[in-house]
Amino acid sequence: MESQTNFEMNLEQRISAENLVIDIDGFEGPLDLLLTLARTQKVDMRKISILQLARQYLKFVEEAKRIRLELAADYLVMAAWLAFIKSRLLLPQEASEDGPSGEELAAHLAFQLERLEAMRRSAAQLMARDQLGKDFFSRGILQDVTLKKNIVYKATVLDLMQAYARLRVKENFKPLHIEERDKIFSMEQALDRMKSLIGHAIEWGSLEQFMPEGWLDDPKRRRSVTASTFAAMLELVKLGKLDLRQTGTFSQIEIKQKEN
Repeated sequence: MESQTNFEMNLEQRISAENLVIDIDGFEGPLDLLLTLARTQKVDMRKISILQLARQYLKFVEEAKRIRLELAADYLVMAAWLAFIKSRLLLPQEASEDGPSGEELAAHLAFQLERLEAMRRSAAQLMARDQLGKDFFSRGILQDVTLKKNIVYKATVLDLMQAYARLRVKENFKPLHIEERDKIFSMEQALDRMKSLIGHAIEWGSLEQFMPEGWLDDPKRRRSVTASTFAAMLELVKLGKLDLRQTGTFSQIEIKQKEN
């Protein structure tokens, strides 16, 4: 009866030991375990108590070593490092000692835990997204889809001729060259000149009599003054201030003041 009771106690210890081993395997490393222990403090990761964290971790590792001797070496290394930080925090540091202080080591550990927390939070967000084959699915058609283009020309013969004409005009295009202003006699100038001379045109006279001197010698200036004076003459005829006559085809044009 007593042996059966001992057997049941040993069985319970073995079950408890196996459960503890499973808990150890659930952590991905010593930092993962530290993060879980730090969360139990329910404070900001940057304000965790390194002393309390070290006590919890060392107690956990001691219990795990008693049940499972083949505990991973990195857990033991972390335990030794925490013990070192704890001693640095508890003992005053001498001025002659080299290396970081306990506060610096504790701050570095808190930073590592904070960074691990951020990575785990990001990993959880990624895993929460929709997954291919679970939340959405790809197409069932595996073969490549080939697109065929059917080009239809809608241009007519007239469109082609217009396009060809535009190209030819563009090739033969010459920029417009504007003559110098001193070689151009504007219509306003011609109109003002004829209005000032119209009172003396009592008899029939040629159009050249109303053109300014010096403009008939240069061919370019002659064309400009002839066109402007002729346009001004037509304007005055329309206003009823001049009479105009031409005795024959291509004969000289004569003008005079209109009689009242």
